[in-house]
Amino acid sequence: MAWSCSTAAQVAALLLALFGWVSSCVTTFVPLWKNLNLDLNELEIWNMGLWQVCIIQEEGAMECKAHESFLALPPELRAARVLMCLSNGLGFLAAVLSALGLDCWRTCEEKAAVKKRLLLCGGAAFGTSGVLTLVPVSWVAYNTVLEFWDESIPDIVPRWEFGEATFLGWFAGFFLAAGGLLLLCTACPRRTERAPARMAAERAPPAQAPWGHSAHPKHADLVI
Repeated sequence: MAWSCSTAAQVAALLLALFGWVSSCVTTFVPLWKNLNLDLNELEIWNMGLWQVCIIQEEGAMECKAHESFLALPPELRAARVLMCLSNGLGFLAAVLSALGLDCWRTCEEKAAVKKRLLLCGGAAFGTSGVLTLVPVSWVAYNTVLEFWDESIPDIVPRWEFGEATFLGWFAGFFLAAGGLLLLCTACPRRTERAPARMAAERAPPAQAPWGHSAHPKHADLVI
């Protein structure tokens, strides 16, 4: 079954947004938001996430410990945990709405307006989910940079650096926002589709009146 360009664009946008949503879910749960290398013990690498802190040794062994309390976390990590969970839930809802609104589904073809609204809601939800992913990741990265270059902290104190989840979160937010924007563009009605019919109607010659009758009512009394 051949798809139109609009349908293919919808499917591609949905796949792009789904890839971003999966990446956002991975970013939420992996303990790789921050990395710390201790000068006293270079054989250990500390990794911090939203839910736990892990220590990776040179032999490959990894030991993780969950955060003791939500309130004990720094403000940026607390906000990041809440916003990332909201982003994941909203992304799942957007995937369901967008899938139901695709033109490739032959079901409910008589309800084209409803499917169009579902696709619009799904695209808007994907875009919002992308923003909710970019904000906490950027906030944590900003505070990491401030702490790294803080001159009030002695040089002997180890500094946290960017983890792999930070870059994955940026890519996830970008893919979510891009996929949602493409869905909105494919769902919006296009004026170019109505332009040829309108131009043809304007260029059509006027209807010829029968012989002996004028086309204009004002001059009908002049006809004998």
